Amino acid sequence: MDHLVLEVGLAVILIALVGLLSAKLRFSVIPFYILIGMAVGPHAPKFGAFDFRFIESAQFIDFLGRLGVLFLLFYLGLEFSVGRLIKSGRSIAVGGTIYIAINFTLGILYGWLTGFPLQETLVIAGITTISSSAIVAKVLVDLKRTANPETEMILGIIMFEDVFLAVYISILSGLVLSGATSLGGVLLSALYALGFMLLFLIVGRKVVPLLNKALNIRSNELFLLVVFGFLFLVAGFSETIHVAEAIGALLVGLVLAETEHMKRIEHLILPFRDFFGALFFFSFGLSIDPLALGGAVWLSIGAVILTLIGNFTAGMISGRSAGLSSKASSNIGLTIVSRGEFSIIMANLGKAGGLDLIIQPFAALYVLILAILGPLLTKESKTVFQLLNKVFRWEKEKPKKQSEQA
Repeated sequence: MDHLVLEVGLAVILIALVGLLSAKLRFSVIPFYILIGMAVGPHAPKFGAFDFRFIESAQFIDFLGRLGVLFLLFYLGLEFSVGRLIKSGRSIAVGGTIYIAINFTLGILYGWLTGFPLQETLVIAGITTISSSAIVAKVLVDLKRTANPETEMILGIIMFEDVFLAVYISILSGLVLSGATSLGGVLLSALYALGFMLLFLIVGRKVVPLLNKALNIRSNELFLLVVFGFLFLVAGFSETIHVAEAIGALLVGLVLAETEHMKRIEHLILPFRDFFGALFFFSFGLSIDPLALGGAVWLSIGAVILTLIGNFTAGMISGRSAGLSSKASSNIGLTIVSRGEFSIIMANLGKAGGLDLIIQPFAALYVLILAILGPLLTKESKTVFQLLNKVFRWEKEKPKKQSEQA
């Protein structure tokens, strides 16, 4: 371990360089983090003390990546409280249900038609169902679309996906991580997971006044130590009862979002989310052998095509059910097509459960393609809609001068 710090420093420098490159290109940084991770690793060269193979530091970087997952989902929980779910409204619930139903069904069918066993099929469905809230949020801000009429529905669907993700990972982790094979065993594991999640949320909301007092700490250092201790303790305990540690982190975020200290936690946690989140994507790329991607190419391309169709269809139906225009509805499907952190979390769950090894390269290629296509389709959503509108005639075309002014 003589070169551990040097290797970690080298990894951070590489991450920073590709981050600067993505900022120059004004593009989502997630594909760059994964690609630089894939470019180095065991197959990479060594130049003196600079070892691009990251052999000594591989386990440590992987651990830092795990922390990245915890911070990503913890922050997401802070952004989305239990109270906001209740207030989200009927249209968002309907739109979210439509979106999940279409994409999850297509994911199950795709896994079944490509010949995967049940557990692998469920993981693939999870990979292909959940959008990347990180990429979607960044694209909406970068393109200045936060005030668009469809943005509320987009954010609502993302929130709905988060709830689905929490329940689904709880059930799937009970199946994959516990090794339960009988129907009774699966149901028991799922009940344990869901019971823990519901109990934590119910108790958590009841003890909010106590949390407000306990977190009334002036020192930022002590404040963070208490918050981090709570986060890691719950996440670690979750894993012992076969609930993914990431969901434990999400639950802590959901509960702390109800406290009066939410804004302070959010402000202090942001640098940790970004730093460790970057290491998470890098470590995922580091675990992928580029030479092994060949076997997953057609599987990934097929899933991408299915996702593009499913997302656009779900966006159109969800938007129209909420009374949005066809153009605004098409923007929904094109904006939330990106896949990222949650697909990788699902792939890592499959890896932890010892499932088919092709899931990792499949997820890597699938995420890479959609992380690149998603922002592009969102940016060019007007052109895409105009082309499709000529075929499907959803809306009457405006005269050229009027459309240019709009």
